Amino acid sequence: MNTRTLRVVALLAIISILGIVTMQIFWFSKAFDMKEKEFSQTVNIALQSVGEYILAINGQPVPLESLVNQLSGNYYVVQINGHVNPRSLQFLLTKEFQKKNIREDFEFGVYNCETKKMVYGNYVALDSTTQNIENTKGELPVWRNDNFYFGVLFPKRDATIIGQMKIWLFSSLVMLLVCIFFGFTLFFVFRQKQLSEIQKDFINNITHEFKTPLSTIVISTELLKNPNIYKSAENVTKYTTIIQEEVTRLKSQVESILQIAAIDKEKIQLKFETCDIHECIRKAVEGSKVLLHPKTEQINLYFEAQKFELKIDSLHITNVFYNLLENAIKYSTDSPVINITTMSDKKGITIKIQDNGIGISPEHIKKIFDRFYRVPTGNLHNVKGFGLGLYYVKNIIEVHKGRVSVQSKSGEGTTFTVFLPF
Repeated sequence: MNTRTLRVVALLAIISILGIVTMQIFWFSKAFDMKEKEFSQTVNIALQSVGEYILAINGQPVPLESLVNQLSGNYYVVQINGHVNPRSLQFLLTKEFQKKNIREDFEFGVYNCETKKMVYGNYVALDSTTQNIENTKGELPVWRNDNFYFGVLFPKRDATIIGQMKIWLFSSLVMLLVCIFFGFTLFFVFRQKQLSEIQKDFINNITHEFKTPLSTIVISTELLKNPNIYKSAENVTKYTTIIQEEVTRLKSQVESILQIAAIDKEKIQLKFETCDIHECIRKAVEGSKVLLHPKTEQINLYFEAQKFELKIDSLHITNVFYNLLENAIKYSTDSPVINITTMSDKKGITIKIQDNGIGISPEHIKKIFDRFYRVPTGNLHNVKGFGLGLYYVKNIIEVHKGRVSVQSKSGEGTTFTVFLPF
């Protein structure tokens, strides 16, 4: 499946999942509204009964309009226009709620409209109501004002309603798990697709990198089979030298791959010793001069670090600088200018390698330290390599408890910054 088809399938799958999630949220909201409406109707009926009972006790007529006013989703007031015994009110409310199968804790208060004050209030937990009533000592005050009402609040109403929607909660949880697993699956599919493309690019790179030296070796050995070639010692030396150089090149490429394999398996062995970081840089510069030919050589060294001795593996650190210089040269213009600057502070040494090359676009900067990653060049293979150099650099620097970063813009060169702690 190509990338475009995969993206279309993924997009359709995402739209489908979003549609299902939207429907789930919609029906959950509808079910909650129905439960809320059912709860409100049941509470209204229960409070209306309590209000009518109190009016009957007080010898007052029951008005035609409802005694209950719902001021909010969980707050109700009942007009009684007469005195009420708070203890009796609590008993009546508890009894009526239990009759209507309302198991929700509630708060109630008796209000005097003339003074605009609450004259009594209490919190009632239904599982301990009976005990509270039995333990009440003495008579509570009785108010005989004409304008009284009591209010009832259900502080945990929403939690109770949601708790009653177990099947909806279960289906929502299942939907959430489906979305999570779908997201992971989609991530791994794209990740696998990316790894497949990286593997394909790596195989293509190996083919190109190995094909040229092997072809050169085959041609040279064919020429050496010709008896006439031995009439000229100069020609024999020339072709054997070519074979030796190409074999050395192949060996270097194989060692690079083996080094990465050792890093991945955490089997790389480092030999730490006190070394001059400037000497490591000089060795890397000397080794990279071959890569500059036939380009104009211009590598400028600015050693400003006052303290330049570190406990490092000199071989691998030298290879780190060689890899960075190799990249600077490979991705440079016809006249590369490379500036290497060192600085030191109390914590360690900072090394900056700046070039005037083609630079790196923003979308590739975050990936250049990934294994096998190479900045795409289309069908061209004018820049050699396996995409292992910067991966090697990052791992070696991290083993030394340091860090490496890059700053670059397309067409404006690149600066790699390496920090190594004392």
